[in-house]
Amino acid sequence: MDSAGYVSLSRQSGLMSEMRTIAQNIANSSTVGYRAESLVFSEYIKASGEESVSMATARSRFIDTSQGVLDKTGGVFDFAIEGDGFFRIETDNGERLTRAGNFALNVDGEMVTTEGYRVLSADAAPIVIPPGEGRIRVSGDGEISTAQGVIGQLGVAEVDPKSLRREGDNLFSSTAAIQPAENPRVAHGFLEKSNANPIEDVSRMIEVQRAYELGKGMMDREHERVTKLIQTIGRSA
Repeated sequence: MDSAGYVSLSRQSGLMSEMRTIAQNIANSSTVGYRAESLVFSEYIKASGEESVSMATARSRFIDTSQGVLDKTGGVFDFAIEGDGFFRIETDNGERLTRAGNFALNVDGEMVTTEGYRVLSADAAPIVIPPGEGRIRVSGDGEISTAQGVIGQLGVAEVDPKSLRREGDNLFSSTAAIQPAENPRVAHGFLEKSNANPIEDVSRMIEVQRAYELGKGMMDREHERVTKLIQTIGRSA
């Protein structure tokens, strides 16, 4: 394949990856605490003698950490973070982060996510609410208490957004150290909606699809040109 073919192929590959990312955002526009994602295109230029070849890649991803709308639910174990930060979650693969605060209690009285992962406190311990404790109260910094006293504080962590890596079950891992938030703000009885904008995403998807079709048309014409050239050379040989 010649340089033009490689350049076109790299562009098409990047556009296809962006299409998948946009589709994921649209599919999760109603997912609690979902963080929209976008693809970052980079240009690589390789010099070869007096000529240079420019190729596009789309290997970097950007996680949008902007605040989503808070929806009042009144749920006893519904929580939302106001501002920066993530809830700390214990999984089989280690500590993970999420903005989805639709929690519940398991049979052992542990606060867990909808997938059954344990929610961690500020000191990285499971949050356990024994049976019969009665109505829980939650302060603005996430401290949970009952009539019998303080049970624990919801673990809210701060990380560099660039270090986030998306995983399944609406969770993130971090390549940087996870630090406790200095001044966490937790809203009890609220859930944060997805910060994805489906209208903008649909509009962007149309643009990407048109760009992909245009690129495909160019590659088809280039393939036809090369094929005709080879046929012409073959007949004249």
